[in-house]
Amino acid sequence: MNIDGLLIDLDGVIYQGGKAIPGARTTLEYLEKQDIPFRCISNTTRKCRQTIQSQVSGMGIDVPLEHIFTPPLAAVTYMRQNNKTRFHLLVTGDVDRDFAGTGAHVSQSADYVVVGDAGDNATYNTINTAFRLLMDGAELIALERDRYWMAQDGLALSAGPFVSALEYATGKTAILVGKPSKTFFDLALTDMALPPGRVAMIGDDLFTDVGGAKQAGMTGILVRTGKFREDLLHKSTVVPDMIIGSVADVPDILEG
Repeated sequence: MNIDGLLIDLDGVIYQGGKAIPGARTTLEYLEKQDIPFRCISNTTRKCRQTIQSQVSGMGIDVPLEHIFTPPLAAVTYMRQNNKTRFHLLVTGDVDRDFAGTGAHVSQSADYVVVGDAGDNATYNTINTAFRLLMDGAELIALERDRYWMAQDGLALSAGPFVSALEYATGKTAILVGKPSKTFFDLALTDMALPPGRVAMIGDDLFTDVGGAKQAGMTGILVRTGKFREDLLHKSTVVPDMIIGSVADVPDILEG
């Protein structure tokens, strides 16, 4: 394969259920040794990159911080590209750390309102503050727009419903910087300084990973780990460029 760089999904490809997938560490060490550019990507909007790095390190896998790419980093890159860095965050967890040093976190006259999974921080007052900033001219950036997710105590609303509410109230369309948007993949490619035709995305999600990557002009490789489902593969209109057993097969593919 004529591949110069890789985007590799973390959950379901590098680790699963809190444990490293066999061969993941060896593959990442191979990429480092061969000086092959790669980014480990995650769609989470509750954890900063340092927390993700620490989590993966606890599984015995060392990933350099600069090799982790997430929607918050995509948002930072997008804002810098547009030379506008006055932003207002509606998020939770420690994800705000990824925005440190980017510009000014403001409550008025913002260039962007950045919305992620805000959890209990999504109150009437915080959402109304975001609404007012948008009505005053700010643009809306959505780190993700999933409808819901499975929390420890059951289903929980994600960022999507709040992004949609702000779009409806303001008449604005959010700029999505998480998977599967082309913007996310374009920004990740910019971070690696590589064109899409020379990069492959390795993921376990046929639609978010493979489908999104192919729409961005990349090679889409599906692994049979994580959330892989054989029945979806046969029903889907998304056709992977390659299907492999796991990330452990990557060195052989690159050398083949």
